[in-house]
Amino acid sequence: MTVLENEQSHSQQDQPIQPYHTWSTSDTLDHLGSSEQGLSTAEAANRISKYGKNALQEQEGKSIIAKLLAQFKDVMIVILLAAALISGILGEWTDAFIILFVVVLNAVLGVIQENKAEQALAALKQMSSPNAQVRRGGETITIRAEDLVPGDIVLLEAGNVIPADIRILESASLKIEEAALTGESVPVEKDVEPLDKADVVIGDRKNMAYMSSNVSYGRGVGVVTGTGANTEVGKIAGFISQEEDEVTPLQKKLNELGKYFTIIIVVVAVIIFVVGYMQGRELLDMLLTSISLAVAAIPEGLPAIVTIILALGVQKMAKRKAIIRKLPAVETLGSTEIICSDKTGTLTQNKMTVLQAYVGDVMQPSQEPVQQLAGHEVFLQVMALCNDSKITSGDRADGIGFIGDPTETALVDFALKQSFDKRDAESRYPRQAELPFDSDRKLMTTIHDMTADHAQPYRVMTKGAPDVLLERCSGILRDGSIEPMSDVHRTAVAAANKALADKALRVLALAYRDCESLPEQLTPDAVERDLVFIGLVGMIDPPREEVKEAVRVCKAAGIRPVMITGDHRDTAAAIAKELNIIQDDSGVLTGSELNKISEKDFEQKVTEYSVYARVSPEHKVRIVQAWKKRGKIVAMTGDGVNDAPALKTSDIGVGMGITGTDVSKGVSDMVLADDNFSTIVVAVEEGRKVYSNIRKTIQFLLSANLGEVITLFIATMLNWKILFPIHILWINLVTDTLPALALGLEKAEADIMKRPPRKSSESVFADGVGSGIIYQGLMEAALTLFAYYWGHTHYAENIAVTMAFATLGLIQLTHSFNVRSNRKSLFTIGFFSNKYLNGAAIVSGLLVVLVILLPFMNELFDVVPLNGEQWLIVIACAVAIIPIVEIVKLIVRARGRDS
Repeated sequence: MTVLENEQSHSQQDQPIQPYHTWSTSDTLDHLGSSEQGLSTAEAANRISKYGKNALQEQEGKSIIAKLLAQFKDVMIVILLAAALISGILGEWTDAFIILFVVVLNAVLGVIQENKAEQALAALKQMSSPNAQVRRGGETITIRAEDLVPGDIVLLEAGNVIPADIRILESASLKIEEAALTGESVPVEKDVEPLDKADVVIGDRKNMAYMSSNVSYGRGVGVVTGTGANTEVGKIAGFISQEEDEVTPLQKKLNELGKYFTIIIVVVAVIIFVVGYMQGRELLDMLLTSISLAVAAIPEGLPAIVTIILALGVQKMAKRKAIIRKLPAVETLGSTEIICSDKTGTLTQNKMTVLQAYVGDVMQPSQEPVQQLAGHEVFLQVMALCNDSKITSGDRADGIGFIGDPTETALVDFALKQSFDKRDAESRYPRQAELPFDSDRKLMTTIHDMTADHAQPYRVMTKGAPDVLLERCSGILRDGSIEPMSDVHRTAVAAANKALADKALRVLALAYRDCESLPEQLTPDAVERDLVFIGLVGMIDPPREEVKEAVRVCKAAGIRPVMITGDHRDTAAAIAKELNIIQDDSGVLTGSELNKISEKDFEQKVTEYSVYARVSPEHKVRIVQAWKKRGKIVAMTGDGVNDAPALKTSDIGVGMGITGTDVSKGVSDMVLADDNFSTIVVAVEEGRKVYSNIRKTIQFLLSANLGEVITLFIATMLNWKILFPIHILWINLVTDTLPALALGLEKAEADIMKRPPRKSSESVFADGVGSGIIYQGLMEAALTLFAYYWGHTHYAENIAVTMAFATLGLIQLTHSFNVRSNRKSLFTIGFFSNKYLNGAAIVSGLLVVLVILLPFMNELFDVVPLNGEQWLIVIACAVAIIPIVEIVKLIVRARGRDS
């Protein structure tokens, strides 16, 4: 049993008497019962059951009772409850019962909707939770950060969020930004040496890394010392605030709309009450009628319906590999006009393959052995050893797999095929120091102990961008010997580089330098100098098959795809042409060329370029800002730490789920689970569909509510007692909920990606929605009043009331089919093609009809059975709304107006 296990008490993990930063690495591992190989799977499972998840305690959600009570806080619901109480006191038990039943049922439906939205968002939060690379039983695996336990060996690299409190065991230029914890904005360089003093402040604990800080540079290895509530972050009460429920721009508009609509309807209800009372109607009857009208007509449930439709859309996007992290992104996606995308892995397959090797002024395809070329040994050494990829077991026929950057794994794979095994070479020539790759330097360097079989003890191995690396080379390896680098040599290398780039190959240069000792200063200037140029390697990352079609869809939808890459200009242009992003080289701009253009000029010229080559992440911000200044809605992809500013600046930040760092995913609005450009296009289509369906729901609900208001207002002015309070409430309950949700599940219209993007400033009532609400509400009212008038003049008053009740209920259900498109004919899109709406209409229709057919319901609702002729009139009035709207659609299509 370890010391740690002996010291456990009620807390998850007790800290040692001496702080971890004062312990040596070996003592720390002993204390935690771990080793450099990591915990075994069984031990890790045992510890997680003992110590719990590595997660901060979240605020408990509201209970079902609390959610249910919250449904009764609405002012109109309180008024309705008061009306039920008054009805009971006056002996009107039927009215009181019906009102209470409707109110309670509405509350239950509200709770169900709230729970569904919470579950959808919780599932998405789980899908986008950060991961950690750990070493368990000697194998490197990726697990969820919440599954970390004390004693786990964690591998750290630039871009990672520190997943727990960690004692550093290895540091390769490791720098960690700890501003969230210490307020210090400059990254702290970490080392492994123990500190003498125990009372050192967090910012000075150079051998520790703390949960929620970020790795900004280098790599490292550490052992977990504390998780969850026992981390430094966990000890600070309220340090991490809970995410507030996000209100989308559309929901804000709807809330404002609801306020104005409420004022109007309350005024109408007061007028109806006053006029009815002056006509000699009963005071209680008019009070209940006015209150019922207000409650039924005010669209208080509209924001909840919208939330559900958004949540359902988010779930569908998640199934299609687009994980929405922020709800407003769903709306913004539908307005996207520019998609700025990385090339590698997003537009391409992210499966780099070496196609050409250039060694000693000889260019040859990768299929031929490089052993026939002078200098091949050091060429393969640098290729495989100046490399962080790992060879592991995999699904290939030879049982080989790789872990690491696609470019680096391609190099290791090539070397392996040339009979140079990285695993053997690493054991023979162990790495002693390194300068990790970064996007500004565009180089990576490692230093290896070569005493096994070389005269010089150490060898500096460097790979990177040819143009940058050549500047640091003073010699060149030719015919197995080193020659001084001349202008002739530089010209030859540049020509070879261009020849490879013209074939759309990614080109890396390789160089080395032998030395007697390790450099005193591990800096680029001190290490990456006087190098000997070895050769070039040309690789290709072929375009994804589906991206070409996605680009075509983008252009048809009025969306401009823009490629941004760090690759050579010629490589970027070749891939972009193959994908039809550009037709010629005039649409390509390099980072160095961009630096020469002023902000003002670039804002004017940004429309001229669709491909940006040789750019750094800082350029992305300029590109996004230039498009935004032109009033465009911009989506931007990113996967690195330095991409975070551009992702935040864009309207839609898109993180990469596979290659993306935790930082880039953390600031993104959407994460692509498959890193595929086509998934962005799918998400845009889904965003357009969701917004379109929300507008259909709004049109349906507001036209129905307007129909009810106009019906009661005109009837009151004519002194007709057309509908009772319970009729209004029942119709509102059975027709507003299910059909509205079903409209949210409407399939995307076939031409939705052939229309230009919606302007973000565009009103929700644009494109005929507002006019549709008005004329359709008027038509519903007119047909309901006609049904009442016919019943009143041809039959009896109670039959007239029943016919009006049935007509108003059923006409709203038939009208729900009309709003499936403002332009296309219902018969074109298919009358029964939305199975959810079919089911909703049947259920809601039965709830209206059964009130009339069932004797005991007749008495509760003050209605009477109808004969066949009367039912035919009701059905004719209810169905008449369809041909009326079809005629309007025909006129709209004839005028060529879009929906």
